[in-house]
Amino acid sequence: MTKRTALITGAAGGLGHATVERLVMDGWQVFATDINPDMLRASAHDPDIVPVLMDVTDRQSIRNAFDAISSRTDHLDGIVNFAGIMGIGSLTDIPEERLWQVLDVNVMGTYRVNKKFLPLVMAAGGRIVNVSSETGWQTAAPFNGPYVMSKYAIEAYSDALRRELALLGVKVVKIQPGPFKTAMVAGIERAFDQAESETTNFAKVIRKLKRLAAKQINTAHDRDILAQVVEKALTTKNPKPVYSVKPDRLRTSLEKLPLRAADEIWLTVLRRANRD
Repeated sequence: MTKRTALITGAAGGLGHATVERLVMDGWQVFATDINPDMLRASAHDPDIVPVLMDVTDRQSIRNAFDAISSRTDHLDGIVNFAGIMGIGSLTDIPEERLWQVLDVNVMGTYRVNKKFLPLVMAAGGRIVNVSSETGWQTAAPFNGPYVMSKYAIEAYSDALRRELALLGVKVVKIQPGPFKTAMVAGIERAFDQAESETTNFAKVIRKLKRLAAKQINTAHDRDILAQVVEKALTTKNPKPVYSVKPDRLRTSLEKLPLRAADEIWLTVLRRANRD
């Protein structure tokens, strides 16, 4: 029997790698793409894992990856877009080039990959899974604006794409992870340090919020939970348009409040942080 095939971007990262492992364990052949060649090589321990170097911000790199993959298969049963980077900082301070980098990787990278590989997905009647975030449906927290902007964009992009590709028999699914144990979560402190060094007005607040955000690492969930949901999105006959996976309880509770009430809570938190 012909193996099902999937392309995974950001495959060397925590969630991407967990999904590669899950799919291969269940009989898939996976084209594991990432910008990091060393981590890719470390991941390629199984003949059904085909490592492919790809930078989602570089059109030539994507073309090279397409040539490499299309030489081995004429179809893809699924694309899973994990490639993404963190973006923390005040929207009045973050350098324009860094804000663009977040949007370029998280949004335009997903767009470029899906556009280039769509013919292979269509050939299989396959699926596209775009990884958003719990922040993609929540109102944006202060100093998380750059990242949230990118995930709001992924939400809108995925909705429009889902409705377009339905006509072609290709299903598009959004995944909205809460906190999981990944290098991105572990890198929150570094991201806050950078934001603190760049800010003009918010250094004390950002320093305090960094300590609060670091505690999230202790409540992050096991990555295989998310990998199982991704596999479900790829294999269920009628997948949901969106899967919310382990959203943070406090953030979710805040979303149930009227917007002005939530704003007041944030203002209280920020004022307290600014006094401490």
